[in-house]
Amino acid sequence: MDQMVRFSVRTAWDLSETDLARAVKARRGAGLRLLDLTASNPTRCGFRYDESAILGPLGRPEALVYDPDPRGMRSAREAVSRYYEGHGAVVAPANIFLTPSTSEAYSYLFRLLCDPGDEVLIAQPSYPLFDFLAQIENVHLVPYPLFYDHGWHLDSDTLHHAITPRTRAIAVVHPNNPTGHFTKAAARRELEAICAKRGLALIVDEVFLDYPLTDGPEQSFACGEHPVLTFVLSGLSKIAALPQMKASWVAAFGPDPALTEALQRLEVVADTFLSMNAPVQCAIPAWLEGCGGIQSQIKVRLQRNLDTLDRELAGTAVSRLEVEAGWYAILRVPAIEPDEALAVRLVRDHGVEIHPGHFFGFPDSGWLVLSLLPPEEDFAQGVHVIRQFFQ
Repeated sequence: MDQMVRFSVRTAWDLSETDLARAVKARRGAGLRLLDLTASNPTRCGFRYDESAILGPLGRPEALVYDPDPRGMRSAREAVSRYYEGHGAVVAPANIFLTPSTSEAYSYLFRLLCDPGDEVLIAQPSYPLFDFLAQIENVHLVPYPLFYDHGWHLDSDTLHHAITPRTRAIAVVHPNNPTGHFTKAAARRELEAICAKRGLALIVDEVFLDYPLTDGPEQSFACGEHPVLTFVLSGLSKIAALPQMKASWVAAFGPDPALTEALQRLEVVADTFLSMNAPVQCAIPAWLEGCGGIQSQIKVRLQRNLDTLDRELAGTAVSRLEVEAGWYAILRVPAIEPDEALAVRLVRDHGVEIHPGHFFGFPDSGWLVLSLLPPEEDFAQGVHVIRQFFQ
C-alpha cells in the first residue's frame, strides 16, 4: 500500500467550515438579503476613486526596466519618507524596505528575529491573521491582555510574566485592531523599557494611523527617540485604500550596532524574494501624494456611521466601547449565549452579519465587533436590526 504524502505541521489548520460561515452561505444561497456589518474592503464599499490618478502612474516607462533593489526603488522609498515627514518623523530611505503587504513585512521580521519555536508577544484582543503568519514561520505567538476601563490599557504586570527566555519581540498595533485605541506615550515608554531590559525588539503595526476618530491623534512610533530596535509597518491598503495594489513597507529604527546589523540581515531576506513589482513601485509616490481625497471620504463615512451607531444604541442593553481610531467598533452585549451562536442567529433570522468577539480573541461571551466602513444606508439598517434584537 502506498504511503500518504506528509504535510508540514505548520499548515495543519482546522479547515472545517464554521457555523457562522455556513449560515452566511445558506442565506446568500437562498437569495435573501444580508446586511454585511463586517465589510472592510474599501474598494467594495461605494467610495469614489480617481481612476486616472490611480491607474495612470502604473504606465510609467521606468517600469519596463528591471533594476532590482532589495529595499525597493529609491523613488518609492523617498515617497514613504515624505509620508512620515507629514507625521513629524524623520525616516531615512535607507531604513525602509518595501514589501507587497504588511503580512510579508511580518514574515521578514519573524525570520530576522526568531528561530523555530521562539516567541513574539502580542496584545489580545487583536486581528486573527497574526496566528497564521506566525505559525507558517514556526513562531509562537504569546498573548498579553489589554484591559478596558474607560479606554483600553496595557496590563504591564501580565506582560512581564509572559516573557520567557524564548521571547524575541513585542508586537503592538497602533492604533489597535479592533479596539481602536492608540498606544499612549507612557505605555510606549514602558514597552521600550521592557524591551531594553530583556533584549527584545519592538514591532509596531500602524496601518490605521491615518484614521483618528478623536481630536489629537497620537504620534507614529517613527517619531521621537528609539532606545530599542523598532520596526514600524504600514502600507497603502489603508493609507490610500488600495488593498489590491499590494504596496507596504517596514521602517527600521534603533541604536547601533543593532540597527546596522538588522538592516544588513533584512537586506539579505528581501534580496531573496524581491517580490514587489516595478509598476507598483513606480506608482507609490503618486498614490501617497494623492491619498487625501479617499481618506477624507472614509473619515466622513466612519464618523457618520459611528454617530448612527450611538443613536441606535441609546436606551438599549448594548453599549459601545470607546474608540479612538480605525475602522471598527466593539459592542458589549448581554451574554445570553456564546458569541458565535449569537452571530449565527443574527445572520439566519435577521439578515445581519457581524463578527463574534472570539474572532478577535475576546476570552468570554458578550462581545460583537462591527466595521464602520459599510455604506451608510446598509449600516443604518443593520444596526437598527441589532437595536430591535436586544430591546
